[in-house]
Amino acid sequence: MALKKPQSVNECVYFTQRGLGANQEGEAVVWVFRENCPKCKKAVMGKPKDKKGKTQIRAKEYVCPSCGYTVSNEEYEGTLTANIEYTCPFCKNKGEIQIPFKRKKVQIFDEIKMKKKMVESLRFQCEKCGKNIDITKKMK
Repeated sequence: MALKKPQSVNECVYFTQRGLGANQEGEAVVWVFRENCPKCKKAVMGKPKDKKGKTQIRAKEYVCPSCGYTVSNEEYEGTLTANIEYTCPFCKNKGEIQIPFKRKKVQIFDEIKMKKKMVESLRFQCEKCGKNIDITKKMK
């Protein structure tokens, strides 16, 4: 299955490209396309814009530019699909997968602080070896 790649990051709700594993042996590119308005089905949903036309990136809702329909972040992002192109850090298998764009709380070991902590992550299994691969939310 060949995944459709975005022409621009503006087509995406979420896009990341990063190394995986302790020694960055694997890599992943993840993108989530913006969807059409569920009400009018004409325009693509996006974050609201202020009076000057700048996008409000921290807004808690998505708005349809043609009909004005508003939906919350959690409700809208729960309907989206994440497209992932990856190289497994364990078996070096290259693969592609589509999963629902729902982050789950997972426990990881923080090598800097030397203790376990909970983070939000997109988790999927490698097609070949079946091990869990996590794309964690960027930490501050």
